[in-house]
Amino acid sequence: MHRLHVIINGKVTGVFFRKYIKEKAQHLGLTGFVRNTEEGKVEAVFEGSKAVIDKMIEFCYQGPKMVLVENLRVIEEKPTRKYKSFDIIL
Repeated sequence: MHRLHVIINGKVTGVFFRKYIKEKAQHLGLTGFVRNTEEGKVEAVFEGSKAVIDKMIEFCYQGPKMVLVENLRVIEEKPTRKYKSFDIIL
């Protein structure tokens, strides 16, 4: 079990990026959350196997068509296993 905390900067709000992240994370079987920050970034926490999280990080760099990712900060953290699903939080 691994956990990555990700901060995504660029044109990432108002373009349904959180929805795409949630759908992809659920499809991959990850748990955690995604949300917009007050600074106009997107923040996410992913918990699952390293290989699956690596696929999710790849997706975050690319994003859907309307998204322009300028910078992605990845912080490895100790897994908490407190999430039962992957959700958008406000």
